[in-house]
Amino acid sequence: MMNRSKWFFHPVFVFIFSIVALGTSLVLYIYWYMEVSTGLEAVVRKFNIKPEQALESQTWVVILVLSILVAIILVGIFTIFVFNQKILQLYRLQNNFINNFTHELKTPVTSLKLYLETFLKYELSREDQLKYIHYMIQDVGRLSDNINQILNLARIESKSYKGDFVRSDLVQITECFYRNNTHMFRNCEITIHNSQDQSFSYPVNVSLFEMLLINLVGNAIKYSRSETTTVDITFETEKRWLHIRFKDNGIGLQKSEVKKIFRKFYQVGRADDMTAKGSGIGLYLVQNIARIHKGKVHAESGGLGKGATFILALPFQN
Repeated sequence: MMNRSKWFFHPVFVFIFSIVALGTSLVLYIYWYMEVSTGLEAVVRKFNIKPEQALESQTWVVILVLSILVAIILVGIFTIFVFNQKILQLYRLQNNFINNFTHELKTPVTSLKLYLETFLKYELSREDQLKYIHYMIQDVGRLSDNINQILNLARIESKSYKGDFVRSDLVQITECFYRNNTHMFRNCEITIHNSQDQSFSYPVNVSLFEMLLINLVGNAIKYSRSETTTVDITFETEKRWLHIRFKDNGIGLQKSEVKKIFRKFYQVGRADDMTAKGSGIGLYLVQNIARIHKGKVHAESGGLGKGATFILALPFQN
């Protein structure tokens, strides 16, 4: 019985009920006002009274003003309703983030504990020791990546990130980043294309730009079901913009998710059944880094199973 009665307090029902109540009150007011005005006019004619003594000349002005006030009230209610829905949506996203991120932290911690207990209980050969140590390093890396994402999010949102903006060649930065971090992209083929064979000098914060690269390439690896993930990075200019395209062979995106994936805490899949991956802040960081560099980022996909392309657009003049 309690669950059935809760729908009376649902924001959607309260909003609709308020709209109907206000609309009905306005209609009834106008109707009753016209009825009273008609009755007064009859009295004026019957007793030969001057109209200005019994009737207000601004009748329609009053109605208009009241209508405007009611309209303002309706807009206010609608604004409160939309704001409330956005808060509820953010709460759900945060709840999903907490559930999934807790899983992301708990899994490597549990794994580390198991390996350490194995070291304590058993005499292991050098080969087994190296194997378990390698697994532990991987788990520590996962923990470090998750913690760094949270710290980076806090720094970017508070605008306390460090580093200067230095005019640099973006192709060289990308190539250098890949050469120095091949260990992070095992089983991933990254190809950098520069069909125009030119340098693209742009003022960038190198540490932030590398963070953007890590998240975009890491996202491609995370959502790939192929034995070998491929990422094609293409540099090309279109009018006054430099477009850097990151095309992968991953699972792709539904059209309904193309814009949602850049929201804070949004995750493709469901956190409650563990089909969602990651922390839900990687692409949000990418979007903010693009804005810091006066650019923008968006995604394209032909659908599920057809991969995805992320396009970073930066204002550029040759």
